[in-house]
Amino acid sequence: MKKIVGNVSRRAILKAGAILSGGIVAGGMPLSQVIWAAEGKVLKARSPRDIVTFDPGFFAGVSDIVVMSCIYTKLARYKAGTEWGWELEAAEKIEQVDPTHVRFHLKKGIKFTGGHGEMTAKDVKFSFERVIKHNSPVKSDWGSLDRVDIEDDYTGVIVFKSPYVPVWMMSLPFDGHIVSEDAVMKATKDGGDFGLKPPAFSGPYVVADWKANQYLLLTRNPDWSGPKPGFDEIRILPISDIKTAERAYQAGDIDFTHISLDSLAMFKDAPLADSMIEEKPSLDYVWVGMNMDHPKLKDINVRKAIQWAINVPQILDAAYAGHAVVATGTIAPGLVGHRDKALVPPEGDLAKAKEFLGKAGVSDLNLTIDCLNDSTNSTIAGMVQAQLAQIGITVEVNTQDSGSFWSLGMESEGERWKDIQLFLMKFDGFPDPSPAVGYFVSGQVGVWNWQRFRSDRFDELNDRAVTINDPKERAKLYYEMQDIMEQSGAFRFLTHGGAPLMYRTTQTKAATRPDGIPLYVDFKPA
Repeated sequence: MKKIVGNVSRRAILKAGAILSGGIVAGGMPLSQVIWAAEGKVLKARSPRDIVTFDPGFFAGVSDIVVMSCIYTKLARYKAGTEWGWELEAAEKIEQVDPTHVRFHLKKGIKFTGGHGEMTAKDVKFSFERVIKHNSPVKSDWGSLDRVDIEDDYTGVIVFKSPYVPVWMMSLPFDGHIVSEDAVMKATKDGGDFGLKPPAFSGPYVVADWKANQYLLLTRNPDWSGPKPGFDEIRILPISDIKTAERAYQAGDIDFTHISLDSLAMFKDAPLADSMIEEKPSLDYVWVGMNMDHPKLKDINVRKAIQWAINVPQILDAAYAGHAVVATGTIAPGLVGHRDKALVPPEGDLAKAKEFLGKAGVSDLNLTIDCLNDSTNSTIAGMVQAQLAQIGITVEVNTQDSGSFWSLGMESEGERWKDIQLFLMKFDGFPDPSPAVGYFVSGQVGVWNWQRFRSDRFDELNDRAVTINDPKERAKLYYEMQDIMEQSGAFRFLTHGGAPLMYRTTQTKAATRPDGIPLYVDFKPA
Protein backbone atom coordinates (compact mmCIF):
# COMPACT_ATOMS: atom_id res chain seq x y z
CA MET A 1 0.00 0.00 0.00
CA LYS A 2 2.43 1.33 -0.13
CA LYS A 3 1.63 3.53 2.78
CA ILE A 4 2.07 1.11 5.59
CA VAL A 5 4.53 1.62 8.40
CA GLY A 6 7.06 -1.14 7.97
CA ASN A 7 5.45 -2.12 4.71
CA VAL A 8 8.49 -3.66 3.08
CA SER A 9 8.81 -6.63 0.81
CA ARG A 10 11.57 -9.15 1.35
CA ARG A 11 13.01 -8.16 -2.02
CA ALA A 12 13.21 -4.53 -0.89
CA ILE A 13 14.89 -5.50 2.38
CA LEU A 14 17.47 -7.56 0.55
CA LYS A 15 18.03 -4.76 -1.92
CA ALA A 16 18.61 -2.33 0.94
CA GLY A 17 21.09 -4.67 2.60
CA ALA A 18 23.00 -5.13 -0.64
CA ILE A 19 24.30 -1.55 -0.65
CA LEU A 20 27.66 -2.61 0.70
CA SER A 21 29.15 0.85 0.66
CA GLY A 22 26.57 1.83 3.27
CA GLY A 23 26.00 5.33 1.98
CA ILE A 24 25.19 7.58 -0.93
CA VAL A 25 25.83 11.21 -1.56
CA ALA A 26 24.27 13.72 -3.92
CA GLY A 27 26.44 14.69 -6.84
CA GLY A 28 28.59 11.57 -6.68
CA MET A 29 30.74 12.50 -3.66
CA PRO A 30 32.42 9.33 -2.33
CA LEU A 31 31.27 8.18 1.08
CA SER A 32 34.78 8.46 2.47
CA GLN A 33 34.58 12.24 2.11
CA VAL A 34 31.35 12.58 4.08
CA ILE A 35 31.76 14.00 7.58
CA TRP A 36 29.20 14.80 10.24
CA ALA A 37 28.88 18.51 10.86
CA ALA A 38 31.08 19.68 13.70
CA GLU A 39 28.95 22.78 14.05
CA GLY A 40 25.49 23.87 13.02
CA LYS A 41 21.94 23.06 13.98
CA VAL A 42 21.23 19.33 14.02
CA LEU A 43 17.89 17.55 14.40
CA LYS A 44 17.94 13.95 15.59
CA ALA A 45 14.71 12.07 14.98
CA ARG A 46 13.40 8.52 15.11
CA SER A 47 11.87 6.64 12.18
CA PRO A 48 9.83 3.47 12.81
CA ARG A 49 11.83 1.73 10.11
CA ASP A 50 14.77 2.15 7.79
CA ILE A 51 14.43 3.74 4.39
CA VAL A 52 13.44 1.22 1.73
CA THR A 53 13.74 3.38 -1.38
CA PHE A 54 14.47 6.95 -2.38
CA ASP A 55 12.28 6.65 -5.46
CA PRO A 56 8.96 8.47 -4.87
CA GLY A 57 7.31 6.55 -7.69
CA PHE A 58 7.80 3.25 -5.87
CA PHE A 59 7.77 4.11 -2.17
CA ALA A 60 6.98 1.46 0.43
CA GLY A 61 5.45 3.51 3.23
CA VAL A 62 5.15 6.74 5.15
CA SER A 63 8.70 6.46 6.48
CA ASP A 64 9.95 6.81 2.89
CA ILE A 65 7.58 9.69 2.17
CA VAL A 66 8.75 11.64 5.23
CA VAL A 67 12.28 11.61 3.81
CA MET A 68 11.18 12.26 0.22
CA SER A 69 9.37 15.40 1.33
CA CYS A 70 12.77 16.75 2.40
CA ILE A 71 14.72 15.91 -0.75
CA TYR A 72 12.15 16.49 -3.53
CA THR A 73 9.41 19.02 -4.15
CA LYS A 74 5.73 18.56 -5.04
CA LEU A 75 3.25 20.84 -6.76
CA ALA A 76 1.46 21.09 -3.40
CA ARG A 77 2.29 19.91 0.09
CA TYR A 78 0.45 19.30 3.35
CA LYS A 79 0.26 22.21 5.79
CA ALA A 80 1.63 21.70 9.26
CA GLY A 81 -0.90 22.12 12.05
CA THR A 82 -4.04 20.64 13.53
CA GLU A 83 -6.33 21.02 10.49
CA TRP A 84 -5.91 19.17 7.21
CA GLY A 85 -5.01 21.39 4.30
CA TRP A 86 -2.49 21.90 1.53
CA GLU A 87 -0.40 24.77 0.22
CA LEU A 88 1.60 25.45 -2.93
CA GLU A 89 5.19 24.23 -3.13
CA ALA A 90 6.66 23.80 -6.63
CA ALA A 91 3.53 25.21 -8.20
CA GLU A 92 2.98 28.95 -8.43
CA LYS A 93 -0.64 28.26 -9.26
CA ILE A 94 -2.84 25.17 -9.51
CA GLU A 95 -6.56 24.89 -10.22
CA GLN A 96 -9.32 22.43 -11.05
CA VAL A 97 -10.37 23.40 -14.58
CA ASP A 98 -13.18 20.85 -14.73
CA PRO A 99 -13.89 17.46 -13.07
CA THR A 100 -11.11 15.69 -15.03
CA HIS A 101 -8.51 18.43 -15.62
CA VAL A 102 -6.11 20.14 -13.18
CA ARG A 103 -3.89 22.92 -14.55
CA PHE A 104 -0.63 23.91 -12.85
CA HIS A 105 2.01 26.57 -13.41
CA LEU A 106 5.45 25.93 -11.91
CA LYS A 107 7.58 28.41 -10.03
CA LYS A 108 10.69 29.34 -11.97
CA GLY A 109 14.18 28.61 -10.72
CA ILE A 110 13.70 25.24 -8.97
CA LYS A 111 16.95 23.39 -9.70
CA PHE A 112 17.83 19.72 -9.74
CA THR A 113 21.22 18.79 -8.28
CA GLY A 114 24.00 17.23 -10.32
CA GLY A 115 23.68 19.68 -13.19
CA HIS A 116 20.31 18.34 -14.36
CA GLY A 117 18.84 21.77 -14.87
CA GLU A 118 15.66 23.57 -13.94
CA MET A 119 12.40 21.82 -13.13
CA THR A 120 9.90 22.07 -16.00
CA ALA A 121 6.46 20.74 -16.86
CA LYS A 122 8.21 17.89 -18.67
CA ASP A 123 9.56 16.66 -15.33
CA VAL A 124 6.06 16.78 -13.81
CA LYS A 125 4.67 14.79 -16.74
CA PHE A 126 7.47 12.25 -16.47
CA SER A 127 7.15 11.89 -12.68
CA PHE A 128 3.41 11.28 -12.65
CA GLU A 129 3.14 9.14 -15.77
CA ARG A 130 6.03 6.80 -14.86
CA VAL A 131 3.98 5.48 -11.93
CA ILE A 132 1.35 4.30 -14.42
CA LYS A 133 3.76 3.26 -17.18
CA HIS A 134 5.83 1.03 -14.89
CA ASN A 135 2.81 -0.39 -13.04
CA SER A 136 4.05 0.92 -9.71
CA PRO A 137 2.54 -0.62 -6.56
CA VAL A 138 1.36 2.91 -5.65
CA LYS A 139 -0.40 3.70 -8.92
CA SER A 140 -3.79 3.27 -7.22
CA ASP A 141 -3.10 6.56 -5.42
CA TRP A 142 -3.47 8.27 -8.78
CA GLY A 143 -6.84 6.70 -9.52
CA SER A 144 -7.94 7.35 -13.10
CA LEU A 145 -4.88 9.37 -14.11
CA ASP A 146 -4.49 9.28 -17.89
CA ARG A 147 -1.66 11.68 -18.71
CA VAL A 148 -0.16 15.11 -18.24
CA ASP A 149 -0.39 17.51 -21.18
CA ILE A 150 2.34 20.16 -21.53
CA GLU A 151 1.32 23.69 -22.51
CA ASP A 152 4.71 25.39 -22.11
CA ASP A 153 7.91 24.97 -20.08
CA TYR A 154 6.18 25.74 -16.80
CA THR A 155 2.52 24.94 -17.46
CA GLY A 156 0.75 21.63 -17.79
CA VAL A 157 -2.62 19.95 -17.34
CA ILE A 158 -3.12 16.74 -15.33
CA VAL A 159 -5.77 14.71 -17.16
CA PHE A 160 -7.93 12.04 -15.53
CA LYS A 161 -10.12 9.55 -17.39
CA SER A 162 -12.91 10.17 -14.87
CA PRO A 163 -13.30 12.53 -11.89
CA TYR A 164 -10.90 11.70 -9.09
CA VAL A 165 -11.69 13.53 -5.85
CA PRO A 166 -8.64 12.27 -3.81
CA VAL A 167 -6.22 14.17 -6.05
CA TRP A 168 -6.32 17.18 -3.69
CA MET A 169 -5.80 15.52 -0.33
CA MET A 170 -3.77 12.49 -1.38
CA SER A 171 -2.25 12.31 -4.87
CA LEU A 172 -0.72 15.79 -5.04
CA PRO A 173 0.33 16.49 -1.41
CA PHE A 174 1.34 12.92 -0.60
CA ASP A 175 2.43 11.14 -3.78
CA GLY A 176 3.30 14.04 -6.03
CA HIS A 177 7.09 14.30 -5.67
CA ILE A 178 8.75 15.50 -8.86
CA VAL A 179 11.96 13.91 -10.14
CA SER A 180 14.27 14.95 -12.97
CA GLU A 181 13.45 13.20 -16.24
CA ASP A 182 17.00 13.76 -17.48
CA ALA A 183 18.59 12.32 -14.34
CA VAL A 184 16.29 9.31 -14.01
CA MET A 185 16.51 8.35 -17.68
CA LYS A 186 20.30 8.46 -17.56
CA ALA A 187 20.32 6.39 -14.36
CA THR A 188 17.75 3.76 -15.37
CA LYS A 189 17.52 3.83 -19.18
CA ASP A 190 13.76 3.14 -19.09
CA GLY A 191 12.68 5.62 -16.43
CA GLY A 192 11.87 2.88 -13.95
CA ASP A 193 12.64 2.37 -10.26
CA PHE A 194 16.02 3.81 -9.21
CA GLY A 195 15.65 2.42 -5.70
CA LEU A 196 18.35 3.46 -3.26
CA LYS A 197 20.43 5.42 -5.78
CA PRO A 198 18.72 8.78 -6.34
CA PRO A 199 20.28 10.54 -9.34
CA ALA A 200 19.19 14.07 -8.38
CA PHE A 201 17.40 16.05 -5.68
CA SER A 202 15.23 19.16 -5.79
CA GLY A 203 14.23 19.80 -2.16
CA PRO A 204 15.73 21.75 0.75
CA TYR A 205 17.91 18.76 1.68
CA VAL A 206 20.02 16.10 -0.01
CA VAL A 207 20.96 12.63 1.15
CA ALA A 208 24.51 12.95 2.46
CA ASP A 209 24.96 9.53 4.02
CA TRP A 210 22.98 6.38 4.69
CA LYS A 211 24.00 3.26 6.56
CA ALA A 212 21.43 0.49 6.44
CA ASN A 213 19.65 0.02 9.77
CA GLN A 214 21.91 2.63 11.41
CA TYR A 215 21.11 6.15 10.28
CA LEU A 216 20.19 8.46 7.45
CA LEU A 217 21.89 11.85 7.21
CA LEU A 218 20.29 14.75 5.34
CA THR A 219 22.16 18.01 4.79
CA ARG A 220 21.21 21.31 3.20
CA ASN A 221 20.88 21.40 -0.59
CA PRO A 222 23.23 24.14 -1.87
CA ASP A 223 21.09 24.47 -5.01
CA TRP A 224 17.87 25.10 -3.05
CA SER A 225 16.37 28.53 -3.78
CA GLY A 226 13.26 28.27 -1.59
CA PRO A 227 12.74 29.15 2.08
CA LYS A 228 15.66 28.09 4.23
CA PRO A 229 14.85 25.10 6.46
CA GLY A 230 15.57 25.31 10.17
CA PHE A 231 18.33 22.73 10.51
CA ASP A 232 21.71 22.23 8.85
CA GLU A 233 21.44 18.48 9.30
CA ILE A 234 18.68 15.97 9.99
CA ARG A 235 19.83 12.64 11.39
CA ILE A 236 17.12 9.99 11.21
CA LEU A 237 17.63 6.83 13.25
CA PRO A 238 15.56 3.73 12.38
CA ILE A 239 14.14 2.29 15.63
CA SER A 240 11.37 -0.20 14.98
CA ASP A 241 10.21 -0.81 18.56
CA ILE A 242 8.53 2.24 20.06
CA LYS A 243 9.63 1.31 23.59
CA THR A 244 13.23 1.30 22.41
CA ALA A 245 12.62 4.71 20.86
CA GLU A 246 11.36 6.04 24.18
CA ARG A 247 14.55 4.86 25.88
CA ALA A 248 16.64 6.41 23.11
CA TYR A 249 14.87 9.73 23.70
CA GLN A 250 15.52 9.56 27.44
CA ALA A 251 19.18 8.82 26.72
CA GLY A 252 19.44 11.90 24.51
CA ASP A 253 20.04 9.96 21.30
CA ILE A 254 17.01 11.50 19.58
CA ASP A 255 15.08 14.74 19.99
CA PHE A 256 11.80 13.73 18.34
CA THR A 257 9.82 10.50 18.51
CA HIS A 258 6.35 9.11 18.78
CA ILE A 259 5.60 7.39 22.06
CA SER A 260 3.36 4.44 22.86
CA LEU A 261 -0.16 4.96 24.12
CA ASP A 262 0.52 2.82 27.18
CA SER A 263 3.48 5.08 28.09
CA LEU A 264 1.54 8.30 27.56
CA ALA A 265 0.11 8.45 31.09
CA MET A 266 3.54 7.76 32.61
CA PHE A 267 5.21 10.58 30.70
CA LYS A 268 2.35 12.95 31.51
CA ASP A 269 2.42 12.08 35.21
CA ALA A 270 6.22 12.34 35.42
CA PRO A 271 7.21 14.77 32.65
CA LEU A 272 10.73 14.64 31.31
CA ALA A 273 12.72 17.84 31.56
CA ASP A 274 12.61 20.19 28.56
CA SER A 275 10.14 17.95 26.75
CA MET A 276 6.80 18.60 25.09
CA ILE A 277 4.14 15.92 24.57
CA GLU A 278 1.50 16.41 21.89
CA GLU A 279 -1.41 14.02 21.44
CA LYS A 280 -2.45 13.54 17.82
CA PRO A 281 -5.37 11.51 16.43
CA SER A 282 -4.25 8.65 14.23
CA LEU A 283 -5.78 7.81 10.86
CA ASP A 284 -4.14 4.36 10.88
CA TYR A 285 -6.28 1.27 11.21
CA VAL A 286 -5.56 -2.00 12.98
CA TRP A 287 -7.49 -5.21 12.46
CA VAL A 288 -7.37 -8.99 12.62
CA GLY A 289 -7.61 -10.42 9.12
CA MET A 290 -8.52 -13.93 8.02
CA ASN A 291 -7.44 -15.69 4.85
CA MET A 292 -10.78 -16.69 3.32
CA ASP A 293 -9.09 -19.10 0.90
CA HIS A 294 -7.43 -21.19 3.61
CA PRO A 295 -9.25 -24.53 4.07
CA LYS A 296 -9.72 -23.90 7.80
CA LEU A 297 -11.34 -20.51 7.20
CA LYS A 298 -13.43 -21.08 4.09
CA ASP A 299 -16.61 -21.53 6.13
CA ILE A 300 -18.06 -18.09 6.93
CA ASN A 301 -19.43 -19.48 10.19
CA VAL A 302 -15.88 -20.12 11.40
CA ARG A 303 -14.86 -16.58 10.50
CA LYS A 304 -17.93 -15.13 12.23
CA ALA A 305 -17.19 -17.20 15.32
CA ILE A 306 -13.76 -15.59 15.47
CA GLN A 307 -15.25 -12.11 14.98
CA TRP A 308 -17.70 -12.57 17.85
CA ALA A 309 -15.13 -14.16 20.17
CA ILE A 310 -12.74 -11.20 19.98
CA ASN A 311 -13.38 -8.65 22.73
CA VAL A 312 -11.89 -5.41 21.42
CA PRO A 313 -11.98 -3.29 24.62
CA GLN A 314 -10.08 -6.01 26.49
CA ILE A 315 -7.40 -5.95 23.78
CA LEU A 316 -7.11 -2.16 23.86
CA ASP A 317 -6.82 -2.14 27.64
CA ALA A 318 -3.93 -4.61 27.46
CA ALA A 319 -2.07 -3.21 24.44
CA TYR A 320 -2.76 0.51 24.73
CA ALA A 321 -3.53 0.96 28.44
CA GLY A 322 -7.07 1.91 27.47
CA HIS A 323 -5.99 5.04 25.58
CA ALA A 324 -6.99 3.79 22.13
CA VAL A 325 -10.50 4.18 20.73
CA VAL A 326 -12.42 1.20 19.33
CA ALA A 327 -12.54 1.21 15.53
CA THR A 328 -15.85 0.88 13.69
CA GLY A 329 -14.15 0.07 10.40
CA THR A 330 -11.09 1.08 8.42
CA ILE A 331 -12.10 4.75 8.06
CA ALA A 332 -11.09 6.85 11.06
CA PRO A 333 -13.25 9.35 12.97
CA GLY A 334 -13.39 12.73 11.28
CA LEU A 335 -13.15 11.35 7.76
CA VAL A 336 -15.92 11.03 5.20
CA GLY A 337 -17.38 7.53 5.55
CA HIS A 338 -16.56 6.88 9.21
CA ARG A 339 -19.27 4.59 10.63
CA ASP A 340 -20.89 5.35 13.99
CA LYS A 341 -20.71 1.68 14.93
CA ALA A 342 -19.67 -1.69 13.60
CA LEU A 343 -22.03 -4.55 12.85
CA VAL A 344 -20.35 -6.76 15.45
CA PRO A 345 -20.33 -5.05 18.86
CA PRO A 346 -16.88 -4.25 20.30
CA GLU A 347 -17.26 -6.69 23.21
CA GLY A 348 -18.37 -9.53 20.95
CA ASP A 349 -20.40 -12.37 22.45
CA LEU A 350 -18.91 -15.73 23.38
CA ALA A 351 -22.26 -17.53 23.30
CA LYS A 352 -22.92 -16.25 19.79
CA ALA A 353 -19.37 -17.20 18.75
CA LYS A 354 -19.95 -20.78 19.94
CA GLU A 355 -23.23 -20.88 18.00
CA PHE A 356 -21.38 -20.05 14.78
CA LEU A 357 -18.80 -22.76 15.47
CA GLY A 358 -21.66 -25.19 16.00
CA LYS A 359 -23.16 -24.25 12.63
CA ALA A 360 -19.80 -24.95 11.04
CA GLY A 361 -19.60 -28.33 12.77
CA VAL A 362 -16.06 -27.53 13.87
CA SER A 363 -14.31 -28.59 17.06
CA ASP A 364 -10.67 -28.75 18.20
CA LEU A 365 -9.73 -26.11 15.65
CA ASN A 366 -6.06 -25.13 15.55
CA LEU A 367 -5.04 -21.87 13.87
CA THR A 368 -2.02 -19.58 13.56
CA ILE A 369 -1.89 -15.80 13.84
CA ASP A 370 1.02 -13.91 12.29
CA CYS A 371 2.14 -10.51 13.55
CA LEU A 372 5.13 -8.22 13.80
CA ASN A 373 7.48 -8.93 16.69
CA ASP A 374 7.15 -5.62 18.54
CA SER A 375 5.62 -5.34 21.98
CA THR A 376 2.22 -3.92 20.93
CA ASN A 377 1.56 -6.47 18.21
CA SER A 378 2.71 -9.34 20.40
CA THR A 379 0.36 -8.23 23.17
CA ILE A 380 -2.62 -8.01 20.81
CA ALA A 381 -1.90 -11.41 19.30
CA GLY A 382 -1.60 -12.92 22.77
CA MET A 383 -4.98 -11.48 23.72
CA VAL A 384 -6.59 -12.91 20.57
CA GLN A 385 -5.03 -16.26 21.43
CA ALA A 386 -6.55 -16.18 24.92
CA GLN A 387 -9.98 -15.02 23.73
CA LEU A 388 -10.30 -17.67 21.03
CA ALA A 389 -9.30 -20.32 23.54
CA GLN A 390 -12.56 -19.52 25.33
CA ILE A 391 -14.53 -20.97 22.42
CA GLY A 392 -12.22 -23.95 21.94
CA ILE A 393 -9.93 -22.58 19.22
CA THR A 394 -6.22 -23.10 19.82
CA VAL A 395 -4.06 -20.35 18.33
CA GLU A 396 -0.31 -20.39 17.78
CA VAL A 397 1.27 -16.92 17.65
CA ASN A 398 3.97 -16.42 15.01
CA THR A 399 5.92 -13.19 15.59
CA GLN A 400 8.14 -12.09 12.74
CA ASP A 401 10.46 -9.24 11.84
CA SER A 402 9.24 -6.76 9.24
CA GLY A 403 11.22 -8.25 6.37
CA SER A 404 9.50 -11.59 6.84
CA PHE A 405 6.05 -10.37 7.86
CA TRP A 406 5.34 -7.90 5.07
CA SER A 407 5.91 -10.44 2.33
CA LEU A 408 3.57 -13.06 3.84
CA GLY A 409 0.50 -12.45 1.71
CA MET A 410 2.21 -11.32 -1.47
CA GLU A 411 2.01 -13.85 -4.27
CA SER A 412 5.03 -12.20 -5.91
CA GLU A 413 7.15 -13.17 -2.91
CA GLY A 414 6.59 -16.93 -2.95
CA GLU A 415 4.06 -19.49 -1.74
CA ARG A 416 3.64 -18.45 1.90
CA TRP A 417 0.34 -16.73 1.14
CA LYS A 418 -1.25 -20.16 0.89
CA ASP A 419 -0.43 -20.93 4.52
CA ILE A 420 -1.44 -17.75 6.35
CA GLN A 421 -4.59 -18.05 8.45
CA LEU A 422 -5.11 -15.21 10.92
CA PHE A 423 -2.92 -12.11 10.82
CA LEU A 424 -2.69 -8.81 12.67
CA MET A 425 -2.38 -5.80 10.38
CA LYS A 426 -1.87 -2.07 10.63
CA PHE A 427 -2.12 0.18 7.59
CA ASP A 428 -1.42 3.90 7.40
CA GLY A 429 -4.41 6.18 7.09
CA PHE A 430 -4.82 9.32 5.00
CA PRO A 431 -7.00 12.42 5.08
CA ASP A 432 -8.99 10.97 2.18
CA PRO A 433 -10.94 7.77 2.94
CA SER A 434 -10.24 6.05 -0.39
CA PRO A 435 -7.02 4.21 0.64
CA ALA A 436 -8.75 2.82 3.73
CA VAL A 437 -10.94 0.69 1.48
CA GLY A 438 -8.99 0.63 -1.78
CA TYR A 439 -6.59 -2.07 -0.68
CA PHE A 440 -9.38 -4.59 -0.36
CA VAL A 441 -10.64 -4.61 -3.94
CA SER A 442 -10.39 -7.84 -5.91
CA GLY A 443 -7.38 -6.55 -7.83
CA GLN A 444 -5.41 -6.35 -4.58
CA VAL A 445 -5.80 -10.08 -3.81
CA GLY A 446 -2.27 -11.43 -3.53
CA VAL A 447 -0.87 -7.93 -3.06
CA TRP A 448 -2.22 -6.12 0.03
CA ASN A 449 -5.61 -7.84 0.25
CA TRP A 450 -4.36 -10.79 2.31
CA GLN A 451 -7.88 -11.71 3.31
CA ARG A 452 -8.33 -12.61 -0.37
CA PHE A 453 -11.70 -10.91 0.00
CA ARG A 454 -13.63 -10.44 -3.25
CA SER A 455 -16.89 -8.60 -3.90
CA ASP A 456 -18.13 -7.23 -7.20
CA ARG A 457 -20.39 -4.81 -5.34
CA PHE A 458 -17.49 -3.60 -3.22
CA ASP A 459 -15.34 -3.01 -6.32
CA GLU A 460 -18.16 -1.11 -8.00
CA LEU A 461 -18.67 1.14 -4.98
CA ASN A 462 -14.93 1.76 -4.72
CA ASP A 463 -14.80 3.00 -8.32
CA ARG A 464 -17.81 5.27 -7.82
CA ALA A 465 -16.81 6.76 -4.48
CA VAL A 466 -13.72 8.58 -5.77
CA THR A 467 -15.79 10.41 -8.39
CA ILE A 468 -18.30 11.96 -5.96
CA ASN A 469 -17.71 15.43 -4.54
CA ASP A 470 -20.71 15.58 -2.21
CA PRO A 471 -19.42 14.34 1.19
CA LYS A 472 -22.79 12.96 2.32
CA GLU A 473 -23.36 10.99 -0.86
CA ARG A 474 -19.77 9.78 -0.86
CA ALA A 475 -20.05 8.69 2.78
CA LYS A 476 -23.02 6.42 2.03
CA LEU A 477 -20.87 4.37 -0.34
CA TYR A 478 -18.10 4.01 2.21
CA TYR A 479 -20.59 2.95 4.90
CA GLU A 480 -21.81 0.16 2.65
CA MET A 481 -18.29 -0.90 1.68
CA GLN A 482 -17.26 -1.36 5.31
CA ASP A 483 -20.49 -3.28 5.95
CA ILE A 484 -19.60 -5.64 3.09
CA MET A 485 -16.12 -6.16 4.49
CA GLU A 486 -17.43 -6.98 7.94
CA GLN A 487 -20.23 -9.23 6.62
CA SER A 488 -17.59 -11.37 4.89
CA GLY A 489 -16.35 -12.43 8.34
CA ALA A 490 -12.76 -11.83 7.24
CA PHE A 491 -12.19 -8.65 9.28
CA ARG A 492 -12.34 -7.84 12.99
CA PHE A 493 -11.71 -4.11 13.32
CA LEU A 494 -9.74 -3.14 16.43
CA THR A 495 -8.57 0.47 16.64
CA HIS A 496 -7.03 3.48 14.95
CA GLY A 497 -4.58 3.75 17.81
CA GLY A 498 -3.24 7.20 18.53
CA ALA A 499 -0.19 9.26 17.67
CA PRO A 500 1.26 10.90 20.78
CA LEU A 501 4.68 12.39 20.18
CA MET A 502 7.43 13.95 22.24
CA TYR A 503 10.19 16.38 21.39
CA ARG A 504 12.96 18.21 23.19
CA THR A 505 12.08 21.87 23.54
CA THR A 506 15.72 22.90 24.00
CA GLN A 507 16.42 21.59 20.51
CA THR A 508 13.35 22.10 18.32
CA LYS A 509 9.75 23.09 17.80
CA ALA A 510 8.15 20.18 15.98
CA ALA A 511 5.88 20.56 12.95
CA THR A 512 3.59 17.74 11.91
CA ARG A 513 0.53 16.87 9.92
CA PRO A 514 -2.66 16.71 12.00
CA ASP A 515 -2.05 12.98 12.48
CA GLY A 516 1.44 13.49 13.92
CA ILE A 517 3.50 12.55 10.85
CA PRO A 518 6.56 14.84 10.91
CA LEU A 519 7.14 17.53 8.28
CA TYR A 520 10.86 18.01 8.89
CA VAL A 521 11.33 20.97 6.57
CA ASP A 522 8.99 22.91 8.87
CA PHE A 523 10.79 22.03 12.11
CA LYS A 524 12.34 25.08 13.79
CA PRO A 525 15.38 25.13 16.06
CA ALA A 526 14.83 26.19 19.65
